Amino acid sequence: MPRTIDRHCDVAVVGGSAAGLAAALQLVRQRRSVIVVDDGTPRNAPAKHMHGYLGWDGAAPTDLTARGRAEVRSYGGEVLTGRAQSVEQRDDGWFQVEVGGGHRIVARRVLAATGLIDVLPNIDGVRAHWGGGVIHCPFCHGYEVRDAAIVQIVTHPMGFHQAVLFRQLAKELTVVVHDAALVADDRIDQLVDSGVDVVPAEVRRIVDRADGEIAGVELANGTVIPADAVVVGPTFRPRTEPFAGVGPSTAPHDSGAGHLIEVDPTGQTSVTGVYAAGNATDPTMQVLQAAAHGGRVGAMIAFDLADDDLHRAARLSPDQTDWDRRYGSDSDVWSGNPNGTLVAEVSDLAPARVLDVGAGEGGDAMWLAERGWAVTASDVSERGLERVAAAAEARGLEVESVHVDVNELGAFGTREFELVSMQYGSIHRTPDGRALSNLLGAVAPGGTLLAVAHDRTPWREPVDVAEQTRMFDPDAFVGVDEIAAAIDNHPQWHVDVHETRTRPPGAASAHHHVDDVVLRAHRAGTDSTPSNAAR
Repeated sequence: MPRTIDRHCDVAVVGGSAAGLAAALQLVRQRRSVIVVDDGTPRNAPAKHMHGYLGWDGAAPTDLTARGRAEVRSYGGEVLTGRAQSVEQRDDGWFQVEVGGGHRIVARRVLAATGLIDVLPNIDGVRAHWGGGVIHCPFCHGYEVRDAAIVQIVTHPMGFHQAVLFRQLAKELTVVVHDAALVADDRIDQLVDSGVDVVPAEVRRIVDRADGEIAGVELANGTVIPADAVVVGPTFRPRTEPFAGVGPSTAPHDSGAGHLIEVDPTGQTSVTGVYAAGNATDPTMQVLQAAAHGGRVGAMIAFDLADDDLHRAARLSPDQTDWDRRYGSDSDVWSGNPNGTLVAEVSDLAPARVLDVGAGEGGDAMWLAERGWAVTASDVSERGLERVAAAAEARGLEVESVHVDVNELGAFGTREFELVSMQYGSIHRTPDGRALSNLLGAVAPGGTLLAVAHDRTPWREPVDVAEQTRMFDPDAFVGVDEIAAAIDNHPQWHVDVHETRTRPPGAASAHHHVDDVVLRAHRAGTDSTPSNAAR
C-alpha cells in the first residue's frame, strides 16, 4: 500500500480559485509556507467568460486561475490537486486537513475559500443551460444579452431585486413568478407600471431550438413565452462540509436566498485560527471582489502569524517546520544509502571540498566523507542535521553541518566548493531565482555542479481527487531543467550531461527505481585552478 504523507505549513488554503489564490499570494510574499488544495470544481466552471474584472474583462475564468497559480508557485507556494475531506483541530492547536488518499496537511491556520454551491430551481432545462443561455447575474453576463428577449423566472424574493437591472438591459422583459407565495409582493405593481410583463404562473421547462439554443419558457398550462435568454435566481449554500469538525458559524443571508460563513473584519470565523474568504462569506461578490477579499484576508492572516511568532520569539524559514516535523520521528525517512546517480557521476572525481545541499539524514554525505571528500552538509532542517551529526560520529567521520535555507540572501557566503551536489533537493521557487544564484555561486572555478531530481512527468498526470492527492507540487520547486536553462548560455559554464535516465541502484542496495533528471555542469577554471570536471 502507498504510504500516507503529512505536510506541515503555516497556512492551508482549501479552495484554489480567485479568493484562495489571492490570499495565498499575499502570504507567500510574506515568506509564509502555504499549501493550497483544490478539487477543480469552481462555482463559475460553466461560464466561458467572466466580466467586470478590471484588466481581465471577457477572459476565461480558467485563464485567471492558471495565471494565479503560476504567480503563487513562483514564490514557492504549492497548489495541490485534491479534495479536502475534513478539517480538525489538534490538541496542539494546529489544524489537520485530511485529503484524498489518507494524506494530511497540518497547518497553523486554515482558510476556507471554498465558494458557494448554487441550488438551481427544479425546472427541466435550467441545469443544462446553466452558465450559457440561463444566467443569474446582471453584472456578470447581463450585457451579453442586451437588447434580447429575456424571461426572468422568480423563485424567491431576491429575484425582484434583479428585475430592475434586467429591465434596463432587455429589449423585452417578462417576469414569471414561479412561486405562488410571491404574487403579493409589492414590487410587482412597480414592474407592471414600468411596462414589464409579469406573469404569475408555474414554469414547466425551458424550450430548445433545433440547434440546442434557448427558444423560450413553457408554463404549466402549455403556454410558451419566447426568449433569447432566461434568468433564474438560485439559492445558495457555502461549501462547509470539510469544516464540519471545527464548525464555523453560518448565518442566513439578508436576501433570504441562502446562508454564508460568518466572519469578522479580518476574515476570521467563529473558530480562532480558521478564516474564510470570497463568496462563501458574501454571495454578492463577483470574481473581482472575491479576489480582493482574499487578498485582504491573506494579509490579515500574515499579521496574525507574525504576532504569534513575535510572542514566541520564533522566526523559522518557510520550509523548516515541514522538514523538522518529518525528521522529528524515531524512524528513518530515507534508506541511508547514497543515491545511485551520485555514486555513478562522482566516483572518479578527485576528492576535494564538497557542498551537499539538502543533506537530509546524511546518506550521501557519509559516502562522500568515507572517500576522502571534505564534506559540508547543508539543510534547512535542524532535526535532519542532528541525524547527519549522529551518523558521522557513529562512523568516526568529520562532516561539517550548516543550517541554512538555500533561498536566504548569500546562503553560503563567499565559500566555494569543487563539487556542489543537490540530490532530489526540495527548494521552493522565488521570482528572482535567488536559490539558483546561491547554488552557482558556491561552485569554485573549475568545479562541478551535480543536480539530480525525480522525473516530474508522472506527477502531472490527472488524479481522481476523491481518492488521491499528490502531496507535492512540482511546479513550486526549482527543477533541474530550470538550473540548466540558467547556465546554458553562461560563458563561465559548460553542461556536460543533461538527460533523463533510469535511476541506478544505490551503492549498497536500492529500495526503489524511478527515472532521474540529471544535470552535471562545470564552471570554467582559472589559470591557477585545475578543473575537477575532467572525466
